[in-house]
Amino acid sequence: MLEILLPAFAAAVILVGIHAYLGIHILARGVIFVDLALAQIAALGAITGVLLGFELHTTGSYFASLLATFIGAGVFSLTRGKKTSGAMQEAAIGIVYVVSAAMAVMVLDRLPSEAEHLKGMLVGNILFVTWPQVLKTLALYSVISLAHYLLRDKFLTISLKPADAAARGLNVRIWDFVFYALFGFVVTSSVELAGVLLVFTFLIIPAVSAMHFISGVSGRLWLSWALGVLTSLAGILVSARYDLPTGPAMVCAFGILAVTAYSVKLLVSRKSQ
Repeated sequence: MLEILLPAFAAAVILVGIHAYLGIHILARGVIFVDLALAQIAALGAITGVLLGFELHTTGSYFASLLATFIGAGVFSLTRGKKTSGAMQEAAIGIVYVVSAAMAVMVLDRLPSEAEHLKGMLVGNILFVTWPQVLKTLALYSVISLAHYLLRDKFLTISLKPADAAARGLNVRIWDFVFYALFGFVVTSSVELAGVLLVFTFLIIPAVSAMHFISGVSGRLWLSWALGVLTSLAGILVSARYDLPTGPAMVCAFGILAVTAYSVKLLVSRKSQ
């Protein structure tokens, strides 16, 4: 059992590591469901690749999925601008999500033998990841993390202080596209490992839970990582102990984290009044 659980936990730690950081950006931008939309686009690209003759989880389907996320990145970067409200960008993200989901259903209708893969894309198969997959993902995310580190000033300014970005002469739409394109690499790989629902969970819940207690970016990031790793471990162990589907069990564990963090925040706020 341990030889199965260890790669799954290692994959979860890697996914939490990069998604918790990206979640801080997404929450600051106020585009909460962009990850869910990009994940759905990635899934659409993968199954469209199957329709075109590529095997699922091969290089061909991966690049089909990546191309789809690049298109989504272009759409999201174009919908953000000085004259575009946050509500309008959220609306655009919602439209992209629902249309890509509908298109995925239509593609799967042409691939009845692949219908089971839709479930896999939603809930993932993180319990069955292998060490080569873990190492490949670690290498890719290390490169992306380095890119984020080198471009951190631009990305953080655009996410946290968009008015300052414009004043500094940064082309927000171009840098937004770069941000979402890198995001696309992450989502495309993450969906293959963990599925749409768990990828969204890794992105949002650790960052939201940390926001209740810490305002600084650095402190919030460290707390997000700690909460994400501990909750992932709890979800994996519970799924193994009670023979539950690992992806959904982990999502539920993060749901408990979200409720607990919010409850503690309310309790602390009442005591301080």
